[in-house]
Amino acid sequence: MSKTIYDREYRQLIDALRSERRAVGLTQQELADRLGRPQSFVAKVEGYERRLDIVEFVQVCRALRLDPATVFAYLNETG
Repeated sequence: MSKTIYDREYRQLIDALRSERRAVGLTQQELADRLGRPQSFVAKVEGYERRLDIVEFVQVCRALRLDPATVFAYLNETG
């Protein structure tokens, strides 16, 4: 089993979150500010260098005003 950071599904998840961040007009810095994290956290996640755990995923979704279940449903449809 490969590490999930390299899985196609994981990359789709991160791509969806990045697309949503851009769609709502937030920079990496602005998202990081909402999360109380440094900009490098967002950059590493979006660059597939750092894996989000489930709690962090929910925090990112909330910061983007997304329903985590909707994101999972989208991935299920596109997967």
